[in-house]
Amino acid sequence: MNISEAVKITGLTAATLRYYESEGLIPPVNRKNGGVRDYQKDDLGWIDFIKCMRSAGLSVESLIEYVKLSQGGSTTLIARKDILMEERKKLLDRMTI
Repeated sequence: MNISEAVKITGLTAATLRYYESEGLIPPVNRKNGGVRDYQKDDLGWIDFIKCMRSAGLSVESLIEYVKLSQGGSTTLIARKDILMEERKKLLDRMTI
């Protein structure tokens, strides 16, 4: 699906989707002829994940690192868990202030 269709499904703007990709918040989206983005089900899953994590207060920097690590496969599971556990700790600390 193209970016217009992804906008309708995700509720985000085209600019936000482009930002997510350019900053590494989601893995690179495949392109069709002419460079048109071709969003797949996995891409929409990543977008939903990022929306959820951002609404929970996770930092952009941590999410970028998480996405980079995820592309390394199962060998990065512990590092990814560590990121999420650290972010959880930060969230809990903010809640007790």
